[in-house]
Amino acid sequence: MSVGLRILGFVAGALLVFVVLDSAVRTFVLPRGVVVRLTRVVFLGLRSVFGIPLRFAKTYEQRDRVMALYSPLALLVLPAVWLVLVLTGYMLMFRAVDIHGLGEAFRTSGSSLLTLGFLEPRDLPGVTLAFTEAFVGLGLLALLIAYLPTIYGTFSRREVLVAQMSVRAGTPPSAENLLIRAHLIGWLESLNDVWAEYQLWFNEVEETHTSLSLLVFLRSPEPNRSWVTAAGAALDAAALHLSTIDVPREPQAALLIRAGYLALRPVAEFFGTVVDHDPDPTDPISIVRDEYDALYDRMAEAGVPLVADRDQAWRDFSGWRVNYDKPLVALAGIVMAPYAMWSSDRSINFRRPPLRRTRRPR
Repeated sequence: MSVGLRILGFVAGALLVFVVLDSAVRTFVLPRGVVVRLTRVVFLGLRSVFGIPLRFAKTYEQRDRVMALYSPLALLVLPAVWLVLVLTGYMLMFRAVDIHGLGEAFRTSGSSLLTLGFLEPRDLPGVTLAFTEAFVGLGLLALLIAYLPTIYGTFSRREVLVAQMSVRAGTPPSAENLLIRAHLIGWLESLNDVWAEYQLWFNEVEETHTSLSLLVFLRSPEPNRSWVTAAGAALDAAALHLSTIDVPREPQAALLIRAGYLALRPVAEFFGTVVDHDPDPTDPISIVRDEYDALYDRMAEAGVPLVADRDQAWRDFSGWRVNYDKPLVALAGIVMAPYAMWSSDRSINFRRPPLRRTRRPR
């Protein structure tokens, strides 16, 4: 092998290892959401594989069973891809430092990466490469093992308020259920604690679901729950409380909406959704006036105190909803969220069940 080919092979192998290390650091260590090309290719490739059984899934339950495996399997596939690329990169470098034949370079690289030690280079450059490859291989595995508790700890904290939303707003959750139930138990004018809880929840979602993007696809233990539909119910409840419910204004509800759209926008943008960061209050939303009027009538029938000017209430609600409407609906489609009024039923990726009259919460 000529000197030029050796240099080219060594540089190509070193670049391959650098790409892997860059992907690992940006995926698990960097505390912000950045698009990593290698990680994205792995996730999208695995997603296309999952698309095969999804084509044959006719119900949400079937799709949920398929997608429940996506994120855990991606956590296993990604480090496997990293290790294969590191092995390939070092194989090229071993070949460049005069280990004869690609087969011998492959065995030497594999022995060093997995710290098996059955093949040892004899010269100083080869030994140096073997030591660094063992260090890289162990480091990648240690990084994954160290971050698994972090990922599942964050997931567990997220799911506490998702389950709590089911208690407050039913399954599937809806703002209508939450507000009617609050009225029936005399809690309608004392929801500040709820708004404050979900502010903190959204703040953590913003930080974790961009820096650890696999969390977006980790599904709730209960098939009919989802962090996206819980987010939609909380935001719609706050928007209705500010616009439609005839009670003293609660500033915490407005802060909840701000926390919500500031959290959902970067997560949706991370997955390619184009979001307007300064929408006009009169911009169209995915909710139509007839749907709002039907909800208004149902809440009036339940005895919830409502503002008399329905037209102004609709304009106010639309002005709040426009801030989070697009990222919420986009994320419902991305994660294939279960049915929930005004969240997943907006998504083009969801087959809406037949309409039925909503029962009053008990």
